Amino acid sequence: MQATTPAEARLLALVGEAVRGPKRDGLFALWLVLRAAEALLPPGSVSAKNHRRRLQALETRLASLALPAPLKRALGAARHHLEPATPGAAALVLSQLVAPAREVLGPEAGDAVAVAARAARIHL
Repeated sequence: MQATTPAEARLLALVGEAVRGPKRDGLFALWLVLRAAEALLPPGSVSAKNHRRRLQALETRLASLALPAPLKRALGAARHHLEPATPGAAALVLSQLVAPAREVLGPEAGDAVAVAARAARIHL
């Protein structure tokens, strides 16, 4: 079993390349949300109880990061949409994050999320 997905690996590489500041925080926050969404996808989806814990931790962590306003709004909405803990919710969140990621963090971040969104749609 693969420890990270291709989209996660690309975002982690972008985090490593970014200098400190809002962009790096944004990439890290995007990776956290992407990770929470992809954890809902089969075959190794997490339990509902574990997912609720992840969302609580995600909310706490996002609140402590300096994020550009459009990205902060998009990630907050994504966190809310992940509450049903379904693969459909994960696919929706990932597809809705492509545009804000591309606009705020650059085309490479947007492309990484687009790859994850395409992979999530396969599981529907």
